[in-house]
Amino acid sequence: MEYALYLALGACAGVLAGLFGVGGGIIIVPVLVFSFGLQGFSPDVLTHLAVGTSLATIVFTSLNAIREHHKRGAVRWPIFAWMTLGIVLGGALGAKTASLIQGPHLQKIIGVFALLVSVQMFLDLKPKASRGVPGKAGLTAGGVVIGWASAIFGIGGGSLTVPYLSWRSVPMQQAVATSSACGLPIALSGAASFIILGWQDPLLPAHSFGFVYLPALVGIAITSMLCARYGARLAHRLSPRLLKRLFALLLFSVGLSFLL
Repeated sequence: MEYALYLALGACAGVLAGLFGVGGGIIIVPVLVFSFGLQGFSPDVLTHLAVGTSLATIVFTSLNAIREHHKRGAVRWPIFAWMTLGIVLGGALGAKTASLIQGPHLQKIIGVFALLVSVQMFLDLKPKASRGVPGKAGLTAGGVVIGWASAIFGIGGGSLTVPYLSWRSVPMQQAVATSSACGLPIALSGAASFIILGWQDPLLPAHSFGFVYLPALVGIAITSMLCARYGARLAHRLSPRLLKRLFALLLFSVGLSFLL
């Protein structure tokens, strides 16, 4: 039963990754927390395990999404390159920060983040394109902040990168595409850090690779890679307004459940 859940979760994450430029972690982490709780995993490690596993799945999710966006020439590779420098450092710092927070407290922090993202998506709040694309130092600094926060929440950074790039006058489709590309270094840096930080934790369940649970990783990766390309195609064809609002309602309920 749990493997069917992981496959379904991967399909949803893949579509979201391509459609919105997010890595799908904003929904993967809450579902994995609930799943791991039902499986009897220790509450001291299950949230960190969910975050680390989510980041590892985003490695696979982002690959197909990047390929589809690149085919359409939508990825701003120079922006990606300079942001990646900061993302790698920020991802490692974020994983370390998360490891210092107790599991129940980390859940509440993720719950607050889910609520904020849900309000932003439902109301379609977007920063006005009031500034131009920053220079190399500015992009790198932005990457540090985005990588740090993304590693804590177990996300690919799309809910942060897309608004940031839109604010810096990058057209929306290019912002989504570049955000998808940035999800790869975020996931690689964060997942590697969570593996190292959880390597010898005695509370981890069997089949764990540090703070990455391999059965969930495999199940989610299989379907997310297949579905990410469809989400990326939809991003270039459809207005996702209704889907965003439905997704926002789901996130709002998830955030409340984490807090209550």
